[in-house]
Amino acid sequence: MANVLRTPSGLRRALNWYPPYRCTGVRVLEVAEDWSRARVRLRLTRFNRNYFGTQFGGSLYSMSDPFFCLLAVNRLGRDYVVWDKAAEIEFVSPGRGDVYADFQLPEERVEEIRAATADGSKALPWFQSTVTAADGTVVARVRKQLYVRRKRNT
Repeated sequence: MANVLRTPSGLRRALNWYPPYRCTGVRVLEVAEDWSRARVRLRLTRFNRNYFGTQFGGSLYSMSDPFFCLLAVNRLGRDYVVWDKAAEIEFVSPGRGDVYADFQLPEERVEEIRAATADGSKALPWFQSTVTAADGTVVARVRKQLYVRRKRNT
């Protein structure tokens, strides 16, 4: 099973079967072959609808939670330790239907992290994604901070 998770398509399939995502309407639509981006959809269902009939805030965060860490650990490789460190979410407007989030980890950011950790130091980079409705309306802004450092003795 672990080898399946090492490919973008295998990770996408595994996350789409992952019960916390499968049961709450989260669907991983794409993970780029080079691990540089991912796209996720959250359907509005009776399981994630809040008191007001809009997307539950916890589901909006959950759909965004693992992706920067997963992209980074796969872009950087086995010589690095990568963990989630902190997160922030700003709710901008109600999600009245399906919502989408794109996660980007361009090569420039990967090189910045490698440079910052080359001497064994840790790096604490921040990343941002936007959750949008199908019409492009911003529903939420999510920021994630990662803890990254080179493994010792590598």
